Amino acid sequence: MAVLSMFYGIIVSMYYFDNRQHKLPHIHVRYQDHEAVIAIEDGVVLEGDLPGNKMKLIQAWVELHKDDLIANWSLAISGEGVFKIDPLR
Repeated sequence: MAVLSMFYGIIVSMYYFDNRQHKLPHIHVRYQDHEAVIAIEDGVVLEGDLPGNKMKLIQAWVELHKDDLIANWSLAISGEGVFKIDPLR
């Protein structure tokens, strides 16, 4: 697992070779005791849940960094190193 970004107590990560279960490009998000898998393309929750206000932050962040996330997804599913992405400020 590679951590891509952290902000407001939210940790965004991506797993290497993680295209088997969900198939779609996605990120893993943790906030306190909550975990969710979020689709990169449209910000839809594929699995899990987050508090509403944190979900809105993640969806905004995904929209801002979609190109970087897709680039990282391509690297990660090939087992290559990913790069950090700026947090929300």
